[in-house]
Amino acid sequence: MAPRKVIITCAVTGSVHTPSMSPYLPVTPDQIAAEAIAASEAGASILHLHARDPKDGRPTADPEMFMQFLPRIKQATDAVINITTGGSSLMNLDQRLAAPLRAEPEMCSLNMGSMNFALFPMLDKPREWQHDWEPKLLEATRDTIFKNTFADMETVLEKLGNGCGTRFEFECYDVGHLYSLAHFRDRGLVSGPLFIQFVLGILGGIGADPDNLVHMKRIADKLFGSYQFSVLAAGRHQMPLISIAAAMGGNVRVGLEDSLYDGRQLAKSNADQVRRIRGILEALSLEVATPAEAREMLTLKGGDRVAF
Repeated sequence: MAPRKVIITCAVTGSVHTPSMSPYLPVTPDQIAAEAIAASEAGASILHLHARDPKDGRPTADPEMFMQFLPRIKQATDAVINITTGGSSLMNLDQRLAAPLRAEPEMCSLNMGSMNFALFPMLDKPREWQHDWEPKLLEATRDTIFKNTFADMETVLEKLGNGCGTRFEFECYDVGHLYSLAHFRDRGLVSGPLFIQFVLGILGGIGADPDNLVHMKRIADKLFGSYQFSVLAAGRHQMPLISIAAAMGGNVRVGLEDSLYDGRQLAKSNADQVRRIRGILEALSLEVATPAEAREMLTLKGGDRVAF
């Protein structure tokens, strides 16, 4: 019997961490492109991408900024490019959709519900901030809601799914998000094979522990039957929980968006995390999926049908 193929997604920079937290966090288009390419070479078959303002590293939804690195990544790798529609909780939906609608990628993330997305506990660790915006952004999450209403999700599914042939990484931060996804499936607005990302460890969502992971999978099994799942675990929970996920039949996500560490040290690159989880997967007698295999598993439209 052939070994099971496991998709490694790498989330290269995100909008959670700030430049003062790690000197290795990529913020410029050059850095994001280089990190993404290196992660692909290390074994990531999907690259989950956000953009940042190169002047100070703050998250940006500007399509022009995305276009400074997307074509370079596509030219240098065969990896599946997956663009965020989440951006950050401080962006509105039009801003969050601007770059994906221009790029028409094979994949996009889609958060499956409005929620408290609390980053302000990161202020508890003393540090010297390089930029004034960093503590202000973290503090702002104490009194903001990450808005993803049913109308918002319908808009994304219509404009990107139907309009661009884009498929989705359905990010489920809690059990209720699975039921929201089942609602869209029942209405015929999404169809399989579904790629569901269980997100554990964000304050406001489900906690990062094995019992919760098992529960999320149990409910997903009941609702969906046949589907692909992956696991994202925040911070120090990253490697333990995604290793459990792989043993449970799932796929995995790493990257500096989710954790700044490689073991007990700051990760010096996204590729370091990819190599670490690849070693764990191979020790479990699992094989890492190539980009072509990931496309087949998820029935993606192919990199030749994107707009960049």
